[in-house]
Amino acid sequence: MPLNYSKWDQLELSDDSDIEGHPNVDKRSLIRWKQRDIHEKRETRKLKISALGAEIACNGVLSPRLHSIRATLGSADGGLKYFQQLVEKLQTQPSPEAPPTNAKDQPTYDAMILSLLLQVWDSAKSLPADEREAAVLSGLDKHIKQLADHTKKLEKDLDVEENEQKKHITSEDIHEGFESKYTPAKPPPPPVKNAKVDVPTTTKTTKTTEIEVLNPAASSSNAPSSSVAPKHSPDSVDEDEVEEELPELTPSLEQFSRLPLWDYTQSFHFIQAHREVVVPGASDALLVAAFRAESKGQFKYAEKCVHQSLLLQYCDKLGKDGVRLFFQKMISGDQRAVSVFVKDVEGTYSHLKTRAKAAAVETSDVQKEQIQLVPENPSATISFNVPDGPPPEDLRLEGPGTEDLDVEEVRKALQMRWEVFESFPEDLKAALKIGTLDEVNKVLGNMDVSIAEDVVEKLDMAGIMSFVSGGVRDETGDNKEDEENVE
Repeated sequence: MPLNYSKWDQLELSDDSDIEGHPNVDKRSLIRWKQRDIHEKRETRKLKISALGAEIACNGVLSPRLHSIRATLGSADGGLKYFQQLVEKLQTQPSPEAPPTNAKDQPTYDAMILSLLLQVWDSAKSLPADEREAAVLSGLDKHIKQLADHTKKLEKDLDVEENEQKKHITSEDIHEGFESKYTPAKPPPPPVKNAKVDVPTTTKTTKTTEIEVLNPAASSSNAPSSSVAPKHSPDSVDEDEVEEELPELTPSLEQFSRLPLWDYTQSFHFIQAHREVVVPGASDALLVAAFRAESKGQFKYAEKCVHQSLLLQYCDKLGKDGVRLFFQKMISGDQRAVSVFVKDVEGTYSHLKTRAKAAAVETSDVQKEQIQLVPENPSATISFNVPDGPPPEDLRLEGPGTEDLDVEEVRKALQMRWEVFESFPEDLKAALKIGTLDEVNKVLGNMDVSIAEDVVEKLDMAGIMSFVSGGVRDETGDNKEDEENVE
């Protein structure tokens, strides 16, 4: 039986070479932005599919109830008396049953039914008494039809989004076959006894971070195909590893990271409205953001990131219902739970501060590679011939050796030398006007090696730099010599 390879037409693959951009923007940033764009679009689609499904499910509960109310109103036992009794019951004895969402102020089913019935009554109460019942029935029929039409539209939109999602095979859809692996079972959450939450005293949890990349297989020839990286603790955060392995803050996590310290109520409400922050890797991303903020001197924000990172870790450690259990204790002010958490946040932030300072010292200890001009012959000197301005219009060549020179060619050479000089930054022009080698080397030492090499080449080409004999040696930070002969 021939194999069907048509499903591979849906693979959404992109290699690094596919990404092109402006030459002044590094490719690594473009790749990261592209990854983030793909990730956010997929998350947006998932959220939309979830919202459509929730609304369709809600309508599936409301529609039968409205049909039942309509049928009773139109029967001999119904009428306006039943309508008024139903409205009064919904107002005084509402059921707490509501759609299973985490949205803030989510209305119950009874509240939605009551709102609809009041709309129908508002349209009918101004009519004569003998016309009100017919108006109520007509209004209900209208709303029932509108609900059915809207549900059909939602179902159509849901089909469109699901079909669009199925067009691409992502890393979530890839499963290994023809291979058997043992995966240890996840340890059970700590037991909750007598309705008391035992807040953990340590945050060293075993977690994994799923990294979404454009080409997972190309990230490492020896890496597992599942693209899973181990969790990082503060003492293992390294700048290079952060860039390659840990996820960036999403917009929701960015907002979450800036919530006030120790304000558990606000954090709880934010999580209820933004469940996407409670996902694998979110805690790691917050720790990385804390390390970067601390390195930049943003100490208060760094502590907030540590606070929110540990908050998510505690919720995860407490199991399936960890979010509710954790905040129940913290918001109620359980001193034992609060003191343990506060101590852990302060200890983790203190350790992160130490690591950030150590990283800063290590960075400052690394000698910067630089270009320095040194004569090959110690007895030789390097001087700089700085032009005063562009060549004059009435340029004249006088003196021995000028008889065979073309005035226009000389004018072009002088104009080129002036334009080269004018293209240099102000600090370099000032150093060249002073004319000492030390001043020029100071400016070159502060430049990137590639830029400094370009400057030396232009100084040589334009004849602004001159010396007696030998050549010029570039001295880099590792004492590597690069000879450039200038005549």
